[in-house]
Amino acid sequence: MHIHMLGPLEVVSEGGGTVSLGGSRQRATLGFLLLKANKVVATSQLLNAVWSADDAPSSARKILQNAVWGLRGILHNGAQGGSGNRTTQAPVLLTQAPGYMLRVEPEQVDLFRFERRAIQGRAELEAGRTESAARLLKEALDLWRGPALTDLVETGISWPELSAVQGARTDAMEDFFEAQLALGRHHSVLGELETLVEREPLRERACSQLMLALYRCGRQADALNVYGRIRSALVENLGLEPGHELRTLQQAILTHDPVLTLQGAATSYEFSQAGATTEHAVALRGVAGAPAYRAGSAASPTPADGAAAGPAEAPSAGAHQTVVSEHRKVGVVLLRTELHAHASETGIEADRLLQGTAAAVEEEIERHGGTIAGSVGPFSLALFGVHRGRADDAERAVRAALAIRDRLAPTQQLAVKAAVEVGEALVRYLPGDEETPPSAVGALMDECHRLLALVPQGEIRVSDSTFRETESVIAYEPAEDPSSGWRVRSGSEEPADHHGVPIVDREIELEVLRGLLELARHRGNPHLVTLLGQGGVGKTRFIVELEHRITGRPHAPLFLATRATLLYGNHPLSAQIAILASCCGIQQGDSGKSARAKLASTLHQLVQCEETAGRLLPYLSPLVDPEGSEIRQPMVSELLNAWYEFVGLAAEERPLVIVVDDLHRGDDRLLDCVEQLPDRVGAVPLVVIAAARPELLERRPDWGSGSRQATTLTLEPLSDAAEQRLQELLSAATPGDAQETTGGTVGAITAGGGRSPGGRPARAVLRLAEHRHSGGHGAGLQEPVERIQGERQYG
Repeated sequence: MHIHMLGPLEVVSEGGGTVSLGGSRQRATLGFLLLKANKVVATSQLLNAVWSADDAPSSARKILQNAVWGLRGILHNGAQGGSGNRTTQAPVLLTQAPGYMLRVEPEQVDLFRFERRAIQGRAELEAGRTESAARLLKEALDLWRGPALTDLVETGISWPELSAVQGARTDAMEDFFEAQLALGRHHSVLGELETLVEREPLRERACSQLMLALYRCGRQADALNVYGRIRSALVENLGLEPGHELRTLQQAILTHDPVLTLQGAATSYEFSQAGATTEHAVALRGVAGAPAYRAGSAASPTPADGAAAGPAEAPSAGAHQTVVSEHRKVGVVLLRTELHAHASETGIEADRLLQGTAAAVEEEIERHGGTIAGSVGPFSLALFGVHRGRADDAERAVRAALAIRDRLAPTQQLAVKAAVEVGEALVRYLPGDEETPPSAVGALMDECHRLLALVPQGEIRVSDSTFRETESVIAYEPAEDPSSGWRVRSGSEEPADHHGVPIVDREIELEVLRGLLELARHRGNPHLVTLLGQGGVGKTRFIVELEHRITGRPHAPLFLATRATLLYGNHPLSAQIAILASCCGIQQGDSGKSARAKLASTLHQLVQCEETAGRLLPYLSPLVDPEGSEIRQPMVSELLNAWYEFVGLAAEERPLVIVVDDLHRGDDRLLDCVEQLPDRVGAVPLVVIAAARPELLERRPDWGSGSRQATTLTLEPLSDAAEQRLQELLSAATPGDAQETTGGTVGAITAGGGRSPGGRPARAVLRLAEHRHSGGHGAGLQEPVERIQGERQYG
């Protein structure tokens, strides 16, 4: 028996005849079960899929039961006949709490055969075997007879799963076009490319492919017109300019760059990042798959690293790269490491110790994503954000300095101190070349040098600008002299424990979120909640309270929280890794082998289908073992697709709450992921909470507008009455209680994150902690709380 979904829904019996599937409700039931094949689908999900909320009759459940009964008969009868030499099991529709499961082998369904061939073709394309890739992708696309389940779509069905299937078809088409262009077959794909771009005018990859095909067909003006159309569409509809890759391709066409033409071997293009979010390039590669030219490098194309070995592939002696000199935001770490005056090592032994110290410094800087710009004597200079700018470069710089100090301290022979600055500097570097040290000059470097001179041995100090960017994730205390920066106390990758601080005047917002969670659980509809508030208003404390309230109930959801700036090596998907690791019970110290074993065990618990588990495991494994797996740029979308599917499976198993704190600090990929997550997981009980400062809406003015299930809550500063209540609660605390709240955040106590008359952000919690450690309590709390109120009014 064969089931066709890529077009009108159709079942072909063993004998080769088409099986009648009955009325529209029965066909819709089968179609939805096929989209969720080999997984249990709750009865409530089926009801919502077959009927909209407004037109479901009172007898809908009974009609669904009759449809299931009818489908069982159809599947049983369709499996009869034929030669009797069946090698696959007939599809079976099972009743399994809390609903139904359609058990079917992947080879029987054209959708699953398409997905397998598309994955194989993409793997061949990435390996540079373009002929094989083109054949596999052509086989995959030939399975389509029209839009997926087109007969159901005509009746008004619009399931999110269908959009995902159509998106997979478009991705496969773009991969096929890339393989064909690599083989020099631009004439054969030109018509299909024009049709795709007309249907999907905002897909930059397809537009680039069409521009290249038109140029190679001698239609330069038409190629530039395509660029003009997509630019107008992006600007008018989204207020965005085309990506750097597309702009680079336009410039190459305008200048008749020779690499755009076929020279000896067929060439095609690919999107690639030259290591930084602001530095992109369009690479053109030959049939072997190795980049042959990168825009912005030497004028004459030269083979890039990774091509087949041999004399012909060696770069020409005259090849060079253009040094880029530009002002950009960077994190700066200036270290001084020298022998203690009482150190026992002298002469050769001292030299060896210092040589090992330099290697340790370089290793820690690179492990945290930075680059050593230079070392002279006891001084080392490191830059963060040169080749790959990140939202958390300041945090990475501070953590690198901490790691170096903690690594060298046990020797007891070395004195270490460091200063950390963040800001604009004039940076010179070679794009894409991370081996050549960059350089930086400007007032930022002078300020960092001035700060280092004020740092005592064994300490790390940061400037006010660094403090403001990292205060939510790094513990600081003010230095005795305000001009000597902030003293770093410690850095924690986990949110601070704020539960000892009272929650005041937030009951309504907490009830709204609890209600949204119940709604998601009841209806199986994912929801995006954006929690906005100024720095210090208490967002993190609010999240801790929410977790405390919902996880203490029967049948509580799984509550997973991470930060947009959470460090996980240098992996580009840090937040996604943290969520996946939490679901699988993976600890930070687990080996790669142990992490992969836990992932495999969790997958087999979530899905009974070996095919699905086997399909997801290769894509998810690099996320749980980031140290042992290299993530190439083309893989990221595949990893994210697998991650979306895993989250959906986890939410089907148990209602899920995912919190991403400090989202305004995240990069664009993380913002896209969080915003799209509710729409990518299907109908499951999931609530995604994005906690951020209002800067998020400055970066994304239309944040959440594309989702049908989205809510925004704004935490306003505490009112005067609420502050008075908070003062009473703190004043009534016992000394033991006070000790528990010492590690709290200023955001949980101060209402507006004000600044002191000296211009510094209020550090009321530190003053409160010092007071409690000195033994005071009760009425003695009046002065710190009044100080908080005064600073908020001043701010």
